[in-house]
Formats: sequence, C-alpha cells, structure tokens
Amino acid sequence: MTLRLVEFVVGGNEASDLLPVRSPALLRAHGARRGFWTVLDEGPVERCLALLLEREDGAWVAHHVAADAGAENGRTEDGEALAHHDGWVYVFGSHFGSKAGPLRPRRAFVARFREEDAATGVLPVRVVRNRFRLHRAVNDALAGSALVPLPPGERVRARFIVETLARGTARQKSWVSRLTPDDLPLNVEAAAFTPAGTVLLGLRFPVTADGEPILVELAGVPDMFEAEPAWPRAVGAYAVTGVTPPGALTGFRAVAPLPDGGYAAVIGSIDALGKGSVLLDDHPMGGDVTSRHIRFRAPRTAEGAAHLLAAELVADLAPFHHVEGLAELDGSCFYVTDEDHRVALWVD
Repeated sequence: MTLRLVEFVVGGNEASDLLPVRSPALLRAHGARRGFWTVLDEGPVERCLALLLEREDGAWVAHHVAADAGAENGRTEDGEALAHHDGWVYVFGSHFGSKAGPLRPRRAFVARFREEDAATGVLPVRVVRNRFRLHRAVNDALAGSALVPLPPGERVRARFIVETLARGTARQKSWVSRLTPDDLPLNVEAAAFTPAGTVLLGLRFPVTADGEPILVELAGVPDMFEAEPAWPRAVGAYAVTGVTPPGALTGFRAVAPLPDGGYAAVIGSIDALGKGSVLLDDHPMGGDVTSRHIRFRAPRTAEGAAHLLAAELVADLAPFHHVEGLAELDGSCFYVTDEDHRVALWVD
C-alpha cells in the first residue's frame, strides 16, 4: 500500500481518531467536499476538537473548532474516540491515566455535540463525567464473561489501581466505591455505535491472555445525557481473533462502522515505546507492534452472542506503530497518526 501524506498543525497537538463529517451544512460552511473530525490529545475536550477538510479545489485545511462545555469547561482531558449516533457526535475519554498511573477521573467522561451546530458559531458540547461508573461496568462485564483477560503486572496494579484507591480514599472521593483492588485499568481508544444503539468500546488495554484485542458492548450511553441520567450497562464482551501476530499483544486503536454492517479497525501496541510506560515494563511484548488495518463482523446483541469474533487482515501498516484513526470513504482508506506537535493524515 502506497500512502500520501497530508500534514497539518492544529493547536500544536497530535490527533486521535478520524470520523467522517456527515453534515452537508458543515461542509458548505467551510467550502469543503468532504472532511473528518478528530480529537486532540491531553487537553479538555472543548479545546481539542478539530476538522480536517478537503476543499472543492482539492486542498486540505485544518480548522480548530471553538467549543463551549459550560460548567464542565476545563474539567476533562484525553479524549480518544469519536462515534456518530442519532445526529450526535460522541467523544469518549480514555478512562486511563498517565503512562505511569494512576487512573485520572478527568479522563472518565463521555461528551456529545450536534454536528450541524459547528457550522454556525461556538459549538455547544455537553459533558458527562461518570466518576468510574463506566470503569465498573466494563470490569464487571469482563469478570462475568467467557474471556480470560491478561492479568496486569504487579507494577501496573500498584500504579493504576492501588494508588488510585489510596488517593481517592485520602481525598474522601465517593468514586472509590466503584473500584476494587482486583480491577483491570481500562484504556478506551475506539468506539462505534451499532444499529441497535449500543456502542462497541475498543480497548487498548486490557487484552486477552492470548494477546488479542477486546471489545465491550455497552447499552444506554445516550441515557447519560437525560435530565435524570441513567448509567450505561455492559451487554457483551468479545475478543477479536486471527489478526494478532504470534507472541505479540495487540489492543484497539480505532473502530469504524462499514456500510455492510461490519467494522473496520486498527489494532496495534498496548502503549507507546520510549515514554516510560508501566504497562510495557510489565508486558514488553505489547510495545514493538506495528499497526494493522482489519475488518470483522458485528457481534449479535442477544443472549448467547459469540464472544470470539473472527477478523481478516486488510493491510499491515508497517512501519507505523501509532495509527490512531481510520476511515474507509469514497473507495479510499484514510489514516491519522499520532505525531508529536502535528496531525498527519495518510491517504491511499
């Protein structure tokens, strides 16, 4: 596969995920024939939304979107995954922590906005911080499933779970009741809604004991945004099989729905090399893994749904270790990579 690079500088930060723009009004407002949403790392979500747009003349431009999260301004960080549902764009926080831990409550959030609102001024963004409720739902789902997750190493458990519990207890945080010493730290990197309205969360960590990437299916995510919110519940947990290189550990980096009801995805390393990752200290086989573009069929949202999903390899994206988003659109594949201080879009 030969890829063409389109390079942007957007807010001096790197990008996560790639979501096609569906709103004709938004494209018209920018004189664009197509485009993608991306979310920038690290900062609060309202400062980290951007558009990558192809104008009618074929030139690509980036637009840093002005947004307002109201009372939640400045109270989130590390948006990682984007997904469309029912006219909304959803943004999922990583629910993780820094490379050395602990877990950070600011990253345990889901936000959403109306895509068309970005065409007319400052974009209103609604944020719901779940205070580890999603962490609890996912951990309970994994514990009750047929999957066997890879046990975290002792350093991972100490830095991400034990230290989080200690800090929360010392600060008298109510969310400590939603963590237990045996929990797995979650790193949410990908999301896609199903036709049934559930959402598939792609986890970068944990992975299975065989090193394969895990999806957890949640119902009720939109209910978080009601006047009287209800919290998501897990309805399935799945391992995607047949695409992890022998001896490696691979987690999800991106998931995108396809018109035929299947899904495209990127899998790759469980954390970045050379950045002090405690995960890689305990699990070095998850580091030097190049990204892979795969496809798989959707799980059935029903009791007894298969927990193993066979996948096919579309492309080995070597030498890239850091593909963060993909889209299959208009007969082309688009990838965005995690680069220092720039956004890199690759087009086949």
